[in-house]
Amino acid sequence: MILSVAFFLSFATTYSRLRVSPNNRACLLNHLEMCPVRKSSVDLRREIIDVGSIQNLIELRKKRKNKNNTASSSTDSEPEQQDPGPVDSTHFLWAAVEGKVKVIEKFLEGNGNPDTCDEFKRTALHRASLEGHTEIVQKLLDNGAAVNFQDRLDSTAMHWTCRGGQLEVLKVLQKSGADLNMKDKLMSTPLHVATRTGRFDVVEYLIASGVDINAKDREGDMALHDAVRLNRYRIVKLLLQHGADVQAKNAEGKTPSELVKEWQLDMKDILEKVVLRTGCTYDKEDLKI
Repeated sequence: MILSVAFFLSFATTYSRLRVSPNNRACLLNHLEMCPVRKSSVDLRREIIDVGSIQNLIELRKKRKNKNNTASSSTDSEPEQQDPGPVDSTHFLWAAVEGKVKVIEKFLEGNGNPDTCDEFKRTALHRASLEGHTEIVQKLLDNGAAVNFQDRLDSTAMHWTCRGGQLEVLKVLQKSGADLNMKDKLMSTPLHVATRTGRFDVVEYLIASGVDINAKDREGDMALHDAVRLNRYRIVKLLLQHGADVQAKNAEGKTPSELVKEWQLDMKDILEKVVLRTGCTYDKEDLKI
């Protein structure tokens, strides 16, 4: 077992306070000698045996701690200090996710295509928009990235930033001409996406920017249908305040109001099953809709 520093300090302090005979001193030191110590700790062992060097031990520990902290700090900052070198498309797309601005700059300075994409046709702009890397988004746009570039599902950077709830990125995309009403393969608009993911501030901003609040997706659902179905109460209230059509029907012929009724019936059924399973008694009027 490796002796703890606390044990050594305790022993050394006690030893220094005692008046011991030469024989007792030898006995104490022999006892300490028999305690196993790491072979690599010879210097430390000598410091401890020399009871007049406790302060040196403390200083040694401080130096080692500072050395480790300096090494750790150096390692953390190393990627930013080093030149990223040649950047391929894979590294470029990774940098867009991780927010590595210098890597993005290096790729673009080497005449790299800002619309480079992966097998799903997702570009660096899509990725940076989702993650909220505003500086990278701006650099990509300044270097010619197509603001309305669509991936394999026809989603644009605007769809992705709404999914991530990145309001500041949304504003940058809007200033660069992004289409706020563009639809993906599911015919979903950015408003649909923001509603489904519960991004209240994004929904609020899109409405204030004049998007089509009653736009329907492939299932005939408006953002209001989605908000009701997912129980996004604040967004439901916001959509209603700005004129969402409560009576509009989706492909199944359901209005948002009917979806509320449907949800209530489902919840009533669940509650009744729970009550029956637990053997509780209840008044049916309590579950009446």
